[in-house]
Amino acid sequence: CLSTTLSRRSFDSELVSLLHKVLEAAQLEKRTCAQFLAAEGEQERLELLRHGERRAAKLRDHLESRQQENENLRRDLNLRDAHIAELQESVQLLIQKNQSKQEVILKLSEKLAVCGEDKQCSNGLRSEALKQLTIENENLKDDLKAYKTQNQYLNSEIYHLTTLWRKSSEREQSLIVKCAVLEANSSQMESRYLGILQKLQESKELNPEQREAVKKVVKDAVRADLSTAIKLNSVRDYDEYGFKIAVDYKIEDLKLLAKIQALEIRSQNLLNQEECDVPLLARCAQLLFGRPEGELSSSTELKNLLRMGLPREYRARAWRFMIQTRTKSLKERHPDHYQELCEKSRTSPHLVPRQIQLDLDRTLTSNQYFSPPSSPLIQKLERVLQAFSWQNPTIGYVQGLNRLAAIALLVLQDEEDAFWCLVVIVDYIMPHNYYTKDLVGCQADQCVLKDLMSEKLPRLTAHLEALKVDVSLITVEWFLVLFVESLPTRILFKVWDAFLYEGIKVIFRYALALFKYREEGILKINDSVEMYQYLRIFPNTIVDGRKLTSIAFNDMNPLPMKLLQNRRATHLERLHAEIKELENLRTAYKAEHVQCKDKELDTLASEDEEEV
Repeated sequence: CLSTTLSRRSFDSELVSLLHKVLEAAQLEKRTCAQFLAAEGEQERLELLRHGERRAAKLRDHLESRQQENENLRRDLNLRDAHIAELQESVQLLIQKNQSKQEVILKLSEKLAVCGEDKQCSNGLRSEALKQLTIENENLKDDLKAYKTQNQYLNSEIYHLTTLWRKSSEREQSLIVKCAVLEANSSQMESRYLGILQKLQESKELNPEQREAVKKVVKDAVRADLSTAIKLNSVRDYDEYGFKIAVDYKIEDLKLLAKIQALEIRSQNLLNQEECDVPLLARCAQLLFGRPEGELSSSTELKNLLRMGLPREYRARAWRFMIQTRTKSLKERHPDHYQELCEKSRTSPHLVPRQIQLDLDRTLTSNQYFSPPSSPLIQKLERVLQAFSWQNPTIGYVQGLNRLAAIALLVLQDEEDAFWCLVVIVDYIMPHNYYTKDLVGCQADQCVLKDLMSEKLPRLTAHLEALKVDVSLITVEWFLVLFVESLPTRILFKVWDAFLYEGIKVIFRYALALFKYREEGILKINDSVEMYQYLRIFPNTIVDGRKLTSIAFNDMNPLPMKLLQNRRATHLERLHAEIKELENLRTAYKAEHVQCKDKELDTLASEDEEEV
């Protein structure tokens, strides 16, 4: 315990020293930025940028040396592990030999006792046998004593090697943390460098020659591929669910923004990859581990865990519980319901909506598990959507349901579970008439969202109204597909965790939180076209998921479900009245159009009679 405490203190002191170095680097970066802003000429600014590049190269060299040191430690550790294994094997053999000799001693002792009791044996023979047994016994005792001494020595060696191995492991872990922080620092510096290039590119004070030089530097920076950079720590291009981590923008002007975003995400992942939320894992294990879905129950503890976002190993179990809670009675009445719907789809393919087949190849194109057309998940998705079209013939199939079902498949894997998840979302959680042709339920929620924005974000609402920007053109997709392909997946699944438990109000909370998160940036945009373009892409640029969750569930309070229901009812009443009025106008127009046609026919008939 004492050695562990000392090791921890040593590790803490190294970490504190490392944090001091990071703080010094940040202060140095701040001074560099201040020098850049204080520079009088563009030539001096470009020189400062070149100085930043040289510093970044020096950091990369430092990272390479750390990597080499890390590899040397790994080899040393492997050799020591092999030595420990050999010593442990020797100890095991000695123990087995010791046990065998003890068994021999017991047998000889029993034999000695038998000989002593045998009165028919001659005294000479008994004396000689006893003497031999005594000698053998003494020899065995000497051997046993020697083996015990050797065993104690080997145990001390094993303890010594174990201590060395523990220290080496702690040192290796410390080096890994240092490398991660250094690499994250490098990514942050490169990101800031590209941000300065972006601002310099937008500057109107540059002459044509300087502008061309900056444009060339930006072009080279965009072409540089992150996959070719030095990576001491493995940060994958795809996350655990198969989604591409960095967004690949199609618009040429946004490629520099994509590179900056990729560097920020990489830096965030490097800083967080060694971080383990032990309390969250412990709470999940206590509440969910080893318990079947049927034994779970709704509770405040479960709700708080879902809001924080579940680890992947517990997510599928929690989702099945929330789905089972809402569909239990229906499943008990129809235990083979999904199989029956699949059979209907197979025997009556002409009644299945053709749009399903068209949308399969357009489902989650950024996910590697849905990219190949022959993927098993594509076939499962098709069966789930076809079964749902029979389950709810009023809706059948509309675009967007394919993405909801695809997310359910990625988490639950089983296609029947994914089908029931889609049923729960459309038939149980989302309000009525959400996925109908007129989308009247979704339209009402967009009006409710605008009301909430005017109350909770008045400055932002006034700014958007001044630019005549209708946010519902952007947010309607957030609500219909529950932020799929709008948010980074590490945040998206947190939203779904809470949504499946609490319902539609979670979507309202996160929609408001997104605007609050980037409120200051949105207020700086004064062009409506640029505003629409920014609103389409900015949710995918969110890096700090914890901050966004805190805004959604703390800053947006109070947001009771009853308030949403009352406002939805008010807007639905107005929308239904408008729809009814529109239908009356159409009916009147059709009637008038028919009368006009009849009059024209009568006029033509009378003219024909006059000619005759």
